[in-house]
Amino acid sequence: MSSPPPTPATEPGAGEKRKGFFRRLRERLNKGDSWLTYDLAHLLPGGKVGEEFIEEMETRLLTGDVGVDATQQIVDGLERKLWRDELGDSRAVLATIRDSMLGILGPCEQPLRIPDDVRPFVILVVGVNGSGKTTTIGKIAHRLKSDGLSVMLAAGDTFRAAAVEQLQAWGQRNNVPVIAQGTGADPAAVAYDAFEAARARGVDVLLADTAGRLHTQENLMDELRKVKRVLTRLDPAAPHEVLLVLDGGSGQNALLQARRFNEAIGLTGVAITKLDGTAKGGVVLAVARELQLPVRFIGIGEAIEDLAPFEAGPFVDALLGAPGERAPR
Repeated sequence: MSSPPPTPATEPGAGEKRKGFFRRLRERLNKGDSWLTYDLAHLLPGGKVGEEFIEEMETRLLTGDVGVDATQQIVDGLERKLWRDELGDSRAVLATIRDSMLGILGPCEQPLRIPDDVRPFVILVVGVNGSGKTTTIGKIAHRLKSDGLSVMLAAGDTFRAAAVEQLQAWGQRNNVPVIAQGTGADPAAVAYDAFEAARARGVDVLLADTAGRLHTQENLMDELRKVKRVLTRLDPAAPHEVLLVLDGGSGQNALLQARRFNEAIGLTGVAITKLDGTAKGGVVLAVARELQLPVRFIGIGEAIEDLAPFEAGPFVDALLGAPGERAPR
């Protein structure tokens, strides 16, 4: 007998909410202006596309945190069309850029899914200090509960008392239990206790927080490896998801973090937060192009509805959108 499909970590009936989310994303990215195409008409005097224009696009992509590899892929697409005399106007330019971006991001549009036959499903959440890790855990817990799943939180950031308190506050807000120990406790012991408690109580999903750490701190990376080993001893498949939370405003440093965390413990997905304010959003392309990891969620603010599953098409439209210039669908 075939098993039922896994449960997507999305709120039911959320079509209108998704539209609202990506509309807010477009408004908030770089304060509403498209850093790539905001003055496209002025860059194409007489509508003519040439090498100078492509060089300008290359500069904007690089300064927009898109990264060298992703920028090269997009520029190559423009140059191929230019050689074929297929860049006749701004709409052709936008369509070409959009296609290239979708080619990079499309394979990474993979929502987090919770299989029905894995209990507890363990999500280990990692990242540097200030990336929005604990807040992201609280928002994911809210989404999972909205899907009818039972959730438990593990306060594995034992170095900051405030981190435990923050996670406990999210637990109270979502009405989910939080397993915690005292400040300075062994994070692996917290993970062990939380897993055993989740299994004993028949909890569907265990979300495990970890202490924020710089990707250059090898001793703390060893600690993460220990947490992962402990979970694997309890369930050979655990953790079932290793989710890296990245600050979308941290530029190319986010790519360095993603690379290092992936090398250290093996990531299965990323969540990119804080894509509001001054963040350009290009780092999503950089991470997707180099690591080809699923982008599970993106966040655009502090409110609980400001975290949503990543969708490549609306995200690219938000990057390219500008008054009077919209990529054709």
